[in-house]
Amino acid sequence: MGAVVYQDQKVVDFDLSGRRALVTGAASGIGLACARRLAEAGATVIIADRDEVAAERAAKELDGELWVVDLGETESLREIDLDVDILVNNAGLQHIAPIVDFPAEVFSAMLRVMVEAPFLLTKAVLPKMYERQFGRIINISSHLGVRAAPFKSAYTTAKHALIGLSDAIALEGASHGVTSNAICPTYARTPLVESQIAAQAEVHGISEEQVLEEIFLALPAIKRFVEPSEIAEFVAYLCTPAASFITGATHMLDGGATAK
Repeated sequence: MGAVVYQDQKVVDFDLSGRRALVTGAASGIGLACARRLAEAGATVIIADRDEVAAERAAKELDGELWVVDLGETESLREIDLDVDILVNNAGLQHIAPIVDFPAEVFSAMLRVMVEAPFLLTKAVLPKMYERQFGRIINISSHLGVRAAPFKSAYTTAKHALIGLSDAIALEGASHGVTSNAICPTYARTPLVESQIAAQAEVHGISEEQVLEEIFLALPAIKRFVEPSEIAEFVAYLCTPAASFITGATHMLDGGATAK
């Protein structure tokens, strides 16, 4: 199966000068791409990640702010007060195993990071957004937020729930100038996905090349991974005034994987 190669395109000139953005899981992958794009558009970006070394490097690169935080420790998020214009809930983790072998504590930890933490961060940012009558909340879900996959019960559950949370935020925030959208990319070339290839090969008893062709690229009509920069470009667009009427939507960046 021949893969289509992504060609970088010139980005649109979005202006987010004066805006403050918080991006979780921003030390690498999709989160870092989003942080870079928002900073390029003029926003001051808060790099939130538990990897202190990588997060500090990203904050320095982007002349941003650093927040070293483990979003799985949700007790520490219950009483925080955050003042930002943009919140990108991106942080996530993966564990691959049959349900009968899936550790219950891992299931709970994944839901804390990918559902409870986004709820608590949203709760923390909304008061100031409501005061300003402006806010952009963007939740990075997945194509597995609208369909399921074997051996990924926690990830599938969390990404489905994140879309529901995103929609609820949209309905409550609309009268306050706050939009909320979920972005559902297919597999992106990130460290999280790279780490899954060998795991999937072991679980299914197939080669890593077969994993790419039969699992990762089986459904998309466009036979390649989505690039983090493509996701970041759409995130930046949703933060602009031009996107003020776009809310409560689930945006599929999946190369046609869920087309009917």
